[in-house]
Amino acid sequence: MVKLLRYLKPHKYFALFTLLLAAVNSVLTLAFPLLMSQIINDGINKGDLSAIRYNGLVLLVCCVVAMFIMIANSYCSAKVSTGFAGELRADIFTKVESFSQGDIDKIGVSSLITRTTNDIRQIQDLVLMGLRSIITVPLMLVGGIIMAVWMDPGLSTVFLIVIPVIALLAWLIARKVIPYFDKIQKRVDRINLLLREKFSGIRVIRAFNRTEYEDGRFKEANDDLTGMVLHVERIFASLIPIATLLAFLLIIILLAVGYIQINRLTDPTEIADTIGDLQAFIIYLVFVVIAVGTAAAMFIMIPRANISAKRINAVLEMDPEMTVTPTEAEDAEDGVIEFRNVSFSYRDADGTETEVLRDVSFTAQPGQTTAIIGSTGSGKSTVLNLIPRFYDVTAGSVLVDGVDVREMDFATLYHKLGYIPQQSFLFSGTIADNLRYGKEDASDAELWTALDIAQARDFVERLPDGLESMVSQDGSNFSGGQKQRLCIARAIVKKAEFYLFDDSFSALDFITDSNLRHRIRNELSEATVLIVAQRVGTIIDADKIIVLDKGRIVGEGRHEDLLKTCGVYADIARSQLEGGGNE
Repeated sequence: MVKLLRYLKPHKYFALFTLLLAAVNSVLTLAFPLLMSQIINDGINKGDLSAIRYNGLVLLVCCVVAMFIMIANSYCSAKVSTGFAGELRADIFTKVESFSQGDIDKIGVSSLITRTTNDIRQIQDLVLMGLRSIITVPLMLVGGIIMAVWMDPGLSTVFLIVIPVIALLAWLIARKVIPYFDKIQKRVDRINLLLREKFSGIRVIRAFNRTEYEDGRFKEANDDLTGMVLHVERIFASLIPIATLLAFLLIIILLAVGYIQINRLTDPTEIADTIGDLQAFIIYLVFVVIAVGTAAAMFIMIPRANISAKRINAVLEMDPEMTVTPTEAEDAEDGVIEFRNVSFSYRDADGTETEVLRDVSFTAQPGQTTAIIGSTGSGKSTVLNLIPRFYDVTAGSVLVDGVDVREMDFATLYHKLGYIPQQSFLFSGTIADNLRYGKEDASDAELWTALDIAQARDFVERLPDGLESMVSQDGSNFSGGQKQRLCIARAIVKKAEFYLFDDSFSALDFITDSNLRHRIRNELSEATVLIVAQRVGTIIDADKIIVLDKGRIVGEGRHEDLLKTCGVYADIARSQLEGGGNE
């Protein structure tokens, strides 16, 4: 938790001003009972109107000043706590951007969302309450006790009962609920996971009529979280009522004791003074009880925020598995991608490794189309994922322009690449916003040219607003083929040195597929093009076809040659092309 306090540094002056306001407000609050006592003792009981006017006016001024101080204190503390949370959230977001896909897999997307939202909110609430209480509580506690002792040392012995009882109560509650805090955060992670699955897979759920099953899964997780939170909150809720009950019981006792003391007095002046002092004493007692109760609540909040802080620090202090080791090598092989004896294994959360690629070596030349094909699970997409360093190789090396990608700055590497993912993804906004994602200053003419190459111009022109037509979240208002073509156009706008197509033609009809490949060959003739595909028809004209089987290269060459020399490729081609079909 202490490590995260550095995020308060940009707001330190506001924080100090907030603490100063809290101190002034506490002093004014401690003066209220004394002023009221003077009004009762010197004014009401003695009939001194001037004392009532003077002390009443001072009390009124103090109340007005305290009101404005409380407003300012609330504003400043809220500004500091939200600014603190904003700085922290921005740092986590930036940190996650540096993670590889493997790093993200270790923590989990759902958990990252929870840590960026719910966990930060827990710490933000602690900072907010801390700014309002860290000065107020000690001043009210110590000041209340001092003033009460000054007024009646005998009655002040009640504090020897109040403070230990509330402290013991808070300790018992904290001991009971602290073990639940980590479990609650993990259950929030689970809720986020189920929500993301449900929203992303809503069509599949409906298609398989599994709505009730998914509702049951969510209900079970939600009830589990709700039950645990309710259990904790019920325990929490017992603190304030018990403290309040204790305070009122003590007030009743004080009133009884005061009644006995007043009955014993014979001097009217002493009786009048005792009544005012007793009222002030009771108010100071309430101040002390409130201060102790607030301190107890803080005592319970700190462990909860500390657990959230540990989860956040785990993200901020996590060393990305991918680092850059700069090299002095020159770009001696412009436009060349080379795999040298590459092996790769996915690592599960429990540390188990699953080998996907083994001893893969090939070269993709500029001005040529290199295609990769193979059965499902043969490692085709993994090959492409290693080029932009979504994952790092287990053995061997991947070279771009003659430089190992592990020795190349990320910005430099990504500037060279135009990547079209297997799962088409569009951002909410306009079509123009999406197309300019790789080149912010692209003109409308460049966008239309890219759409024309990607065979997307026709359907975009038919839209009412053309390039300014809105794209909903994840492009759900477009078909799969339209999304693929827009993603291809987005990469083409970038004018990259290398284009990586990860099965990006699967949703296209055969005519559109053929026209698109023809335009890519003509318009991107100087670029290095790598295509991962399932359909032989998509790669039949490629300059080089690499055939993968169980993570190994079992064939390399052109279509005609592979039909004769590679049994795996021949089987794939025969299953798709015989009978005049392309599937």
